[in-house]
Amino acid sequence: MNQRNPTISKGIDWSLVWIYLLLVAIGLTAIFAVTYKEGDPILQSFLKFKTDYSKQFFFFCIGSVLALFILLTDSKFFSATANLGYAVGIFALLLVFPFHSDIKGTKSIIKLGAFNFQPAEFCKIFVALALAKYLSRPDTDFTRTKSQFMATAIALFPAAVTILQSETGLALVYFSFFIVMFREGLPSIILLIGFAVAALMVASIVIEPNILAAILMAIAGIFIYIFRRQIRRRRNILYSILFLLIVCVGIQRFAVPYTFQHILQNHQVERIYDLFGKDNPYEEKAAGESREDTKKKKESGSSYNVRQSKIAIGSGGVFGKGLLKATQTRYDFVPEQRTDFIFCTVGEGFGFTGSMVLLGLYLLLLFRIVTVAERQRSTFSRCYAYGVAAVFFFHIAINVAMTVGLAPVIGIPLPFVSYGGTSLLTFTIMLFILIKLDADRQMVLR
Repeated sequence: MNQRNPTISKGIDWSLVWIYLLLVAIGLTAIFAVTYKEGDPILQSFLKFKTDYSKQFFFFCIGSVLALFILLTDSKFFSATANLGYAVGIFALLLVFPFHSDIKGTKSIIKLGAFNFQPAEFCKIFVALALAKYLSRPDTDFTRTKSQFMATAIALFPAAVTILQSETGLALVYFSFFIVMFREGLPSIILLIGFAVAALMVASIVIEPNILAAILMAIAGIFIYIFRRQIRRRRNILYSILFLLIVCVGIQRFAVPYTFQHILQNHQVERIYDLFGKDNPYEEKAAGESREDTKKKKESGSSYNVRQSKIAIGSGGVFGKGLLKATQTRYDFVPEQRTDFIFCTVGEGFGFTGSMVLLGLYLLLLFRIVTVAERQRSTFSRCYAYGVAAVFFFHIAINVAMTVGLAPVIGIPLPFVSYGGTSLLTFTIMLFILIKLDADRQMVLR
């Protein structure tokens, strides 16, 4: 006869809890390091909730209460309300349009008194649950186009709405849910097509259009030559190669320019071209603006953050300058050093050693989440766990890469470390729902 867990702690994976606490502590330390004003009483400034680090601590306290509430909730609640939660998340996203505040170029934030609420962040929780719910249905079969389309729609509809709110960076996070679908049987050819399209878009940036078109035609010619014998028997192979050539040239000639001119904002396009050391061909120049003016504007614009971030990380050396002794981040040389660029704050203050400790904790977190995912009896719990791992991986990889200049600056936070109440609460809720589902892993949820 099954007995109910006598204590809240039974079955909990405490390694995940400790990693969470360590990451939050690192985040509070980094935020404190760049926002603390000399002479302020440390304890009082933490309790007044007027400084950034005190606000972050306040949201950590709220997150702790929510985590406790989640651990006291029946696991069946999350699967039973997954679709309802998704509807609530979409409704919150749509509320942004009439009630948003235009903050730093984004229209995805609703201002609630002294705090900002970003539904696009919170909606990731509901998408992870709803996708897990759909994938755990007995009639979901990824060999069928209908199932593939439905799962894709669940993941990407919020992304489309988020793009309309000028928040492309967060919208891209939703594409990480394809990792979950791939784990559950999505044909690898779809992922291969996705990577091929991404590679073609990159090639469209770094290679002159006419040269790229010639290369594509040459590749098509090579394939026609290789499959010439099969083509004699089956003309469909030739038609398929020609069709793919037309699609690739269409993406290069029409889709990429349309995306850069009508979907992405000018500063986002500039960041992408900066990454590859190219001038933005779609940049709108002011009347009478000279080449020198354009160069100065570029140097003080999107690439400035990355340059200052690299300087900050490099100046930290092996062991860092120490707490409150950093110069680049302490004196605001790096914009957004407490949010999107907080990794450079850790790099300057605690050096290569501190950066490796932080990355090591993230690697341990991801490894542990995947381990937890693979030991689930329930398809719902496994899919949700992979959803959490996918979102965390995307945030960590892109945030760190953009900080060191290996990815365009798209403005997404570093989990548990970057300043931001909505971000901290979102990641906390996602993680502790996983911890609760894992604690009840003997239960089969649908």
